[in-house]
Amino acid sequence: MINKKYFRFFVLAVICFHTACTQGASNNADKENKKLKSTSSETNATILTGADQTAAYLPLLEGKKVGLMGNQTSIVGPDEKHLVDVLLANNVDLQFAFAPEHGFRGSIERGEKVANDLDEKTGLPLHSLYGKNEKADSIVASIDVMIFDLQDVGARFYTYITSMHRVMQLCVNQNKKLIVLDRPNPNGDQVNGPVRKDDKFKSNVSYHKIAMIHGLTVGELAQMINGEGWLEDGKQCDLTVIPVKNWDHNTKYELPVVPSPSLPNYLSVRLYMSLCLFEGTDINVGRGTDWPFQVLGYPDPEFGDFTFNPGSKPGMSAHVEQQGKTCYGIDLREEDAVDATFTLKYLIDFYNKSKKAGFADKFFSRPEFFNKLAGNDQLIKQIKAGMTEEQIADTWQDELRDYRNMRKKYLLYTDFQ
Repeated sequence: MINKKYFRFFVLAVICFHTACTQGASNNADKENKKLKSTSSETNATILTGADQTAAYLPLLEGKKVGLMGNQTSIVGPDEKHLVDVLLANNVDLQFAFAPEHGFRGSIERGEKVANDLDEKTGLPLHSLYGKNEKADSIVASIDVMIFDLQDVGARFYTYITSMHRVMQLCVNQNKKLIVLDRPNPNGDQVNGPVRKDDKFKSNVSYHKIAMIHGLTVGELAQMINGEGWLEDGKQCDLTVIPVKNWDHNTKYELPVVPSPSLPNYLSVRLYMSLCLFEGTDINVGRGTDWPFQVLGYPDPEFGDFTFNPGSKPGMSAHVEQQGKTCYGIDLREEDAVDATFTLKYLIDFYNKSKKAGFADKFFSRPEFFNKLAGNDQLIKQIKAGMTEEQIADTWQDELRDYRNMRKKYLLYTDFQ
């Protein structure tokens, strides 16, 4: 005969176990985000970005007219005050701010024009540095010191590093000092991909002859730009880098602020390294959904069992591949973000599926743009030729080795193991 007391205990235990399992499996994306958020608060707690270290740079701004290159990622301290507010609160004579791609508040879609304007909160004059700005030199001529504070994500095709190069050149042109407030690279634990070839492939998404996944912070890259003579006539910018404290290339770092509209969480930032190459195709990478750079799909069942419908989202409305169509593909939301390092496997897999679907000849729908993302015109040929990821990677190892050796000269932090 079963003891009633123990029977009730057994039933209660079964119910609790079932409830826990059901809640844990009900929403894998939310579960992952909660896990990452918790890890982020633990990992980031002791890290001090350059902007956090006000005592290191405010004295350099005393009595100076100051310009800023920043956006929504330019935050200071655990309460995430905007750098503009911190500078103004400390009576810094801030004259203007340059805005990169996506604008000063990070709400403008990829590739869209960033207009000159006034900051809605402070009234600070804003000037675009994404695209041509014929007045940029005269704007920089009006100040004494420029500050650069943007959160990069570690890929050659992420255009914030192109904006930094332009700021460095403007400072050289006008003989002005530049202070780079460094921030961790969330993908700083890897160096991979082809090194950009000659200037034929130079563009906003491939401005420097560096590896596709460059493994540098913006401060380290600024030193490389100076040291390698990449500014006009080989001139060097009067550069001061305020390094990050308590971080190195072995340290996991989750961004406290979304760097751009289509990179909403740590997983998307990690997968972006591999998925951005799809921007040279008509495959949807999750734009127009709640999971940009976390799902892949195309309107053909050949591409997978997972389905989604790209719609319209803030910052993702004008350029959404396959908008309004049911896309079939793969769901990457349960991938381990830490393990999500650069790979060509998704691109090769989808190309092979396009052959089965009968449109391989149209898969690379924007070949010129794809080549700029890749930094060469070989990758597209290699994939079409049926080469494996290992075979393709072998072709760029010599140049990648040379890049890694060059990179070592400019590291500010312990390298990854």
